[in-house]
Order: sequence, then C-alpha cells, then structure tokens
Amino acid sequence: MSVRSRFFAFTYDRFSKRSEEAGLAEMRRNLIGSAKGDVLEIGAGTGANLRYYGAGVETLTLTEPERPMLKRLQQKAQEQDSRATVLRAPAEDLPFEDASFDTVVSTLVLCGVDDQPRAVRELRRVLRPGGKLIFIEHVRSDDPRVAKMQNRMNPVNRFTVCCDCNRPTLGTIRSAGFEVTDLKQTELPKAPPFVRPLIIGTATSPVA
Repeated sequence: MSVRSRFFAFTYDRFSKRSEEAGLAEMRRNLIGSAKGDVLEIGAGTGANLRYYGAGVETLTLTEPERPMLKRLQQKAQEQDSRATVLRAPAEDLPFEDASFDTVVSTLVLCGVDDQPRAVRELRRVLRPGGKLIFIEHVRSDDPRVAKMQNRMNPVNRFTVCCDCNRPTLGTIRSAGFEVTDLKQTELPKAPPFVRPLIIGTATSPVA
C-alpha cells in the first residue's frame, strides 16, 4: 500500500467536491437511477454512487482494487446500502462467472484502469445478453487542439490523480462489441480544460 494511494483515497472526496456540487452529482443521479436487476459497479472508489441506486436493484456488488479506497467504500456501504457486497478486484480480472449481471456501472473508472480494452471485455463477459453498461467517463477530446493539450498534460494528470485524460474510451466500448444506445457528450464541471470532455451513456451487450 503506497503513500500515494493512501493520499489519493484520503483526498478524493474533497478533490471532487466542487465538480459534484456543480453538476456531477446530478449526472450520477440521473444515470445510476436506471440501474436494475443484479448490478455490478466497478472501481466504486469511496462510494459516490451509493445513494443513487433505486428500488429496481435486486443485488448490488461493488468492486475496488485499491485497499485505501476499499476501506472507505466498505464503511460507506455499511452506512448507506445494506444490499451492497464489497469486493477487492481490478476491472481487468473480475471474479465472476460469465453472464452474472444485468447492469454494470462505470463512473470515472475507465480512465484509470491499467488495460482499458481488457477491462471493457471483462464488462461484456460478466453482463448477460442484452445487459446494460451505464457510464460516465472523461475522454480524449474530438477537438485536435484540446487533444494535443491532453497529450501534453497527461503525464501530470496521471501522477496527480492516477488516470489518463486522453483515452478513446467510447471507441474502446464499441470495439468490445457493445452497441451504444444512448450518448451525451458534455463537460466535467469545475475541472481543468484537459479533463473536461465527458461522455455519459448506455451501451447494450450483444444478445447473440
């Protein structure tokens, strides 16, 4: 357990507070409320989504790979949602059988996984045919000038907040075989310009 990972877990909620208050919390509420059935959330962090899961959720499984985050997640899950089961696992190697879940939730996670294509393939594997991946992710900009700035700033971003700001996440989701059925391209509020490009949406796992 590194000093850096402990510090990141300790400061995460404070660091993201301005964005949450400026609109990110509302984005979460609108998205997470659509989760139904057996639900998996990857990279659940400090549990920012917990308060938004509704009555349509039958079972709720939360995974988080980092031990300092995991401790905070376990505490919040005990306080806010008795349905939640918390496990330590990376998105690239999920400890579940094929077709285990109706919904998978990923919010600001795919920017930080070690192997994004492998992680998204895992999400497809554990989803049932026709299951839903719902996501909020900051991504590489379609504007070449912004994308160039993202490339330049990415080493700093990776060091300070443990994620890449220039990943082609939407393309990765589609390349894994998902059909993107709902998509909104917007901005992460109160964030530096190089991390503002944001996608919010729903993708469906293939039926066949």
